[in-house]
Amino acid sequence: MLNTHIARYVGLHRSLGRKFAEQERMLQLYSGFASGFGDRHTRIERIYDWCHTSSSQYVARRRFDTLRNFSLFAQAEDSAHEVPPAGVFGRGKRPRPTPHIIEPEQIRAIMTAALELPPKGMISPHTYHCLFGLLAATGLRISEALALQCDDLVEDGLIVRNGKFGKQRLIALQPSTRQALEAYLALREKHAVRGNDLFVTIRGRAPHKVRAHVVFVRLARQLGYRGPTGTAGMRLHDLRHTFAVRSLESCPPDREAVAHHMAGLSVYLGHASIANTYWYLEATPVLLRDIATVSEHLFLGEAA
Repeated sequence: MLNTHIARYVGLHRSLGRKFAEQERMLQLYSGFASGFGDRHTRIERIYDWCHTSSSQYVARRRFDTLRNFSLFAQAEDSAHEVPPAGVFGRGKRPRPTPHIIEPEQIRAIMTAALELPPKGMISPHTYHCLFGLLAATGLRISEALALQCDDLVEDGLIVRNGKFGKQRLIALQPSTRQALEAYLALREKHAVRGNDLFVTIRGRAPHKVRAHVVFVRLARQLGYRGPTGTAGMRLHDLRHTFAVRSLESCPPDREAVAHHMAGLSVYLGHASIANTYWYLEATPVLLRDIATVSEHLFLGEAA
C-alpha cells in the first residue's frame, strides 16, 4: 500500500518536471522501515522513530519534511494516513544568503588570473577563463554551463538543454560573448581536444562543478577579494546574482517596465517562479534605495 502511494506521489512530481530522486530514495527507505512493522499507512510515531535514526539533525529534518509532505498527499485520498505536525525536527530551509555583487573590474581580474592556472599551455586555463566569463555575461547556473555541448552554440544563441526542473531554453548572446565562445572553440581545435562537452579540461571532459567552485574561490582569495578559509565572501554563484541585479538596476523606474523586465528576466534565468526573480529586488542597497524613492514619490503623488 505504501509503495503504491509513493509511486503515484513521485510520478506526480516528475510530471511537473522535477527529478525527485533524493525524495524517492528517502520514501523507499521509510517504506522498507515501516513495512517491517506491518504498516500499510503512514504513522506519526513510526515517522518519528525513523527520523531519529538519522546521522544528523539536518538529515532528520530532511527526512521529516519529505515524509510529512508525502503524508499530506496520501491522507487526501485515505484518511487512515497520519500526518505529523510541522516543524518537529526544526524549521525548513535556511534563508537565502545575501548575494555578493561582484564589480566588473573584479570579474575581469578573476578571468585574467584564470589564464595563469596550471597546466600552462593547455586548454584548462582557457576553459576556466571562458567559463567564468560566460557565467558573468549570461547568468547561467554552473550546472547548466558545464552541461553545454559544442553544438548548443547556434545562430540564435545558446541552447540550455539541462536546466533546473528539466526545462530547456534559448539564451541570447551579446556579440562579444559569441566572439569569445567562438575563439575558445578555435583553441579547443588547436589543442586537438576530443569530446562533445563545450567546456573541457585536459581529460577532454567538463570539469566537475565542485572543482569550478574551488578554482573560483581560490582565485578570489589570491586576488584579495575573499578572506581565508572559514570566512564568507564572493562565491561562483554570485556571478549569476550579479548578472540579475545589474540587469534590474538598468531597468527604467516605471512599474509597467519593471513588470515586463521581471517576466523576461525570469524566463531568461530559467526560474520556476517569478517570485524567485523578485527576490533580487532585495539584493543591493542601490535597488532598495530606488524602490523606496519610487514608492515615496508614488505615495506623495496619490496623497496630493
